[in-house]
Amino acid sequence: MTQYGIRSGEIDTSRPHPARIYDYLLGGKDHYEADQRAGDELAAAAPEARIGLRANRAFLQRAVRYVVGSGVRQILDIGTGLPTSPNVHETAEAVAPDVRIAYVDNDPIVNAHAGALVSRSAPTGVVLADLRDPAALVAHLDVRRVIDFDEPVALLLAAVVHFLTDADEPGRVVATLRDALPEGSFLVLSHATGDFADRRDAQAVYNKASATLNLRGRAEVERLFDGFELVEPGLAQVPFWRPDGPPPERSEEIGFYGGVGRKNA
Repeated sequence: MTQYGIRSGEIDTSRPHPARIYDYLLGGKDHYEADQRAGDELAAAAPEARIGLRANRAFLQRAVRYVVGSGVRQILDIGTGLPTSPNVHETAEAVAPDVRIAYVDNDPIVNAHAGALVSRSAPTGVVLADLRDPAALVAHLDVRRVIDFDEPVALLLAAVVHFLTDADEPGRVVATLRDALPEGSFLVLSHATGDFADRRDAQAVYNKASATLNLRGRAEVERLFDGFELVEPGLAQVPFWRPDGPPPERSEEIGFYGGVGRKNA
């Protein structure tokens, strides 16, 4: 099974990978020289990149606290990336210790690192799978071992759908995942955009990596929430979605939309 140019079980350290670039820009240690070079290029092309990634991470943490605080006890995190504390399970368990989490990513390095979480958090599963085949993903035995699709689920798609091209039909992918969720489930989604600044140089960096960056405008991102009711404040730049403190510097330039939607009957 392949995704974004990587075959499951293979580790390609010669080409930068989005999860490892993300790790480098967040100050992590789980990356290679190619990822560091790409991260430096990205920071040079878009000086606010680190601020934007941190703001996206903070949005994810606030959104997780919201959905768990709303009563959801299962999380399906697709495109989890490398473990960066506080990760989803840490954020969720601080609200409710009985939350079950299935982490899904296409990078074998992410899979190996995230696998260490299982020993520390019993109700956590780690799956190497392809987002472009959402039906197989939700049917995966390791997903089903953790997630009961008869009960509400929080589906996390944080900074991952923008790596799907139009040919990958991101609307179809999200709709297939949505249709597997019962009433009362949530979608947490963030997506890169060029609406607030020219991102073509940043795109070029990713386009040399193992995944192209596909920027989409507000209307396109909002359509990904079809079948969900957006909770207040709706789709927003990530620093402005239910902020719990002052916005970071250059907030108006941060090129990520984020939102949380609830699936009703």
